[in-house]
Amino acid sequence: MAAKFAAWSEVVGLDLVRYGTTADAEEIRDTAVAQPLLVSAGLAAAEAMLGALCAPEPALPAGRAHVDAVAGHSVGEFTAAAIAGVLSPKEALSLVAERGRGMADAAALTQTGMTAVLGGDGEKVLAAIAAAGLTPANNNGAGQIVAAGTTEQLASFAENPPERARLRPLSVAGAFHTEHMAPATERVRRAAQGLRPSDPDVRLLSNADGAVVESGPEYLERLISQISSPVRWDACTRTMADLGVTALIELTPAGTLTGLAKRALRGIELLAVKTPDDLERAGALIKEHAGLPASSQQEG
Repeated sequence: MAAKFAAWSEVVGLDLVRYGTTADAEEIRDTAVAQPLLVSAGLAAAEAMLGALCAPEPALPAGRAHVDAVAGHSVGEFTAAAIAGVLSPKEALSLVAERGRGMADAAALTQTGMTAVLGGDGEKVLAAIAAAGLTPANNNGAGQIVAAGTTEQLASFAENPPERARLRPLSVAGAFHTEHMAPATERVRRAAQGLRPSDPDVRLLSNADGAVVESGPEYLERLISQISSPVRWDACTRTMADLGVTALIELTPAGTLTGLAKRALRGIELLAVKTPDDLERAGALIKEHAGLPASSQQEG
């Protein structure tokens, strides 16, 4: 794995090992650093979990065939694209590095931000967000919607919050997943020219609408357009419920999505992979809950 991180560091132009171990919080808060770091951490956990640490590029291990569905939240969609075989890990990291740099540059153009809206009536919250000229950049379900826009719009929104809702300003560089990120969208689209994405070999959900996407080129276009479009995690959650998901494993760094699932997908088994100690349990969950027979899973 050390050799793999060294290779990935060359791809993204960052020392991922240093940023992931000894860098301070201020350094990794930089969007251009945080995004490739998050995706590399997720990919490392996926490779370890699926049992092929020595699998060569371009593909992740064949063990992913025993996962019934894959979804990523925001930048996590790049991790999901690699797990599902749409992009190689190096392709996903190369694009996400451009995404991080592009979004950091776009955020510097205008003073923007994001505020989590917790609780309240969903329709009334969305109406209040629209009335303030903001965008519901993340609709996470389970009573959580993230409003994004200029600092002036957010300040006005804070003065007149939706009824029975709590507001929590987020420590982010800008209004992600809004029109303010349009320059980053075009930057990543240019960087993606020449890629030949494969069709996914596992059900792959899209943040745009929760749909299961069967075309690799379509998923790549959705990855790009999602930079300046809202994340509909609530729709992804509904699709998981419709698919009959019985267990959910959240890859490193983990905790947020399993927290949402506790409220939105009641009764399923949840695991947040936070340390290497969680990987054995993750493998066991896959064997227990995947659609393939246990004997086939073990052979994979």
